[in-house]
Amino acid sequence: MEPDTVLAPLARLTVVVPVGPGDSLSPRLREQLTQLPPGAQVVVVECEAGPVRREQSAVAAVDAPAGPRWHALHSPAGRSLQQNAGAAAGDGQWLWFLHADAALAPETLPALARFVAEGRSALGYFDLRFLGDGPALMRLNSVGVWLRSRVLRLPFGDQGFVLPRSLFTAVGGFDPATNRGEDHQLVWRVRRAGAPVVAVGAPLYTSARRYAARGWAATTIRHVGETLRQAWRFSRTEQPR
Repeated sequence: MEPDTVLAPLARLTVVVPVGPGDSLSPRLREQLTQLPPGAQVVVVECEAGPVRREQSAVAAVDAPAGPRWHALHSPAGRSLQQNAGAAAGDGQWLWFLHADAALAPETLPALARFVAEGRSALGYFDLRFLGDGPALMRLNSVGVWLRSRVLRLPFGDQGFVLPRSLFTAVGGFDPATNRGEDHQLVWRVRRAGAPVVAVGAPLYTSARRYAARGWAATTIRHVGETLRQAWRFSRTEQPR
């Protein structure tokens, strides 16, 4: 089957990439997203805090008729606000939320296309892998992420959430009042709505540079602690009504 045929379901997709203060859209991710078919859309949402980096120029450089449509916009700072703004600005029937430092594997887009073609009202996530910019012990983190996602059904936003726009709207999107853990909260909202949380079945890579900069043990312990606190909070506030 030709690649264009394999990825054809992704013509209904809007990719939302929030860019935080001090960050920028990864050139590798920008290049990889050019593989999306015409009709697909990439919305890069830069926050208004700090110096303006003008992602528009980078986006304009890759916007071409042969690939997806590219848009750049500004939003008040905050991942919830930025992702909601990107979703609202897009027109795809499906939404894929990616972090700006994500990287795709060769099988990522074909697996995503199969998931979209199935048309399930579900929240899909990818199996997180770490780039080689962190400690060797990141292999343990990959195992921990797999267990958290597959056993506890609690994937996080760096695993590339993908879901139908209708489901995103039904659960209220990301809570703009939530400064941290908005991804975790969205999972609980989806589960509360009775929709499944399922693995797409392909890897998605992310940077491990913060673990290298702040120490593997300290960073891992902090993330585990935040996860437990958020799970306690959202399991109580996002119960079925």
